[in-house]
Amino acid sequence: MSKSAKGSHHPLDDLLRTDRIPHIWCPGCGIGTAFSACLMAMKASGIDLERTAMVSGIGCSGRGAGYVKLDSYHTTHGRAIPFATGMKLARPELNVVVFSGDGDLFAIGGNHFIHAARRNVDLTVVCVNNLNYGMTGGQVAATTPSGSKTTTTPVGNPEAPFNLPLLAFASGATYVSRWTILHSRELTESIEEGLVKKGFSFIEVLAPCPVNYGRRNRQRPMDTLRAYQEKSIIMNDADPTRLQIDFDRAIILGKFVDTERPTCVESYDRTCRPPMEPADEEKAA
Repeated sequence: MSKSAKGSHHPLDDLLRTDRIPHIWCPGCGIGTAFSACLMAMKASGIDLERTAMVSGIGCSGRGAGYVKLDSYHTTHGRAIPFATGMKLARPELNVVVFSGDGDLFAIGGNHFIHAARRNVDLTVVCVNNLNYGMTGGQVAATTPSGSKTTTTPVGNPEAPFNLPLLAFASGATYVSRWTILHSRELTESIEEGLVKKGFSFIEVLAPCPVNYGRRNRQRPMDTLRAYQEKSIIMNDADPTRLQIDFDRAIILGKFVDTERPTCVESYDRTCRPPMEPADEEKAA
């Protein structure tokens, strides 16, 4: 019996490599919800999917590119943004989406992130932040909350984590937002906005990692989702310096930056292209 006859057709089947299902993500992981929101946004945005590519790095979230039925690139660790940048510079007409995790994008890939935002490369970057290195055993990450236990900080993380929206804002991103997987409608709408926004768009997605992060911090399976529900406060246009994630007090969500400035390609064209001769201008016209 066919799938359609069974009534099992999924609304994202046309964008999924169903031959690669089941996926690798653990029960309770939030990456699947973030990935689904990203694909739904791509369909709703109206962008030409024949001219759309997804790029990801290494890690649990980095497996996303392998499940999408588009031109996709599963790149080396921390290098998703350089690959995406090269693609956008070579083919400016493409829609390029980076879908990866906090470790890949902000630890080994952190330098690439800040310079792509500084240059305002026309990319949409979706970062699934699960507060640790989930794929490789639950080590401490640049986003792990202070005091949290991981395999490499068994008595608690002594370091302060990155405030990702602040880092994106300070680096020059033209669109910055944060949502949790529990806010799937707002998340989908935000990714859609980022896709059609000209310039460097950054969407942080807070997602639970119950297997590695959760159990080491004695969290029950629903504790993170309960915190998302009870502690989240939507504050659009909030000051990016005040967006630290605090599971005890408040988790600020919303759209924080939505501005305009020339993209990387526009700046290069304006600065580096030689002026056209009158005859060439007439031909171009």
